[in-house]
Amino acid sequence: MLQITIGDLQTIMRQCAGEAEDALPLDQAPDSPFDELGYDSLALLETYSRIERDFGIELNEDEIGLINTAGELVEFVNSLLQLKVMSAA
Repeated sequence: MLQITIGDLQTIMRQCAGEAEDALPLDQAPDSPFDELGYDSLALLETYSRIERDFGIELNEDEIGLINTAGELVEFVNSLLQLKVMSAA
């Protein structure tokens, strides 16, 4: 089944927004808020857009507005991917 991992998200975020030299890798800080890791709202918008394009899903603005960490984002995206697979079956 198609899923996104913390490593996948790290790659996407680096490609979309770069990374501060002193930032912890997302897999070492999956529960740290994005802003504490140096990712601003513009970086997140670019990341969300890339996830939508790469994974063929739509991220609801109200729902993603409640997401503050990499772990939450991975869990949310994977739940949408699971729904996508189930609806295609």
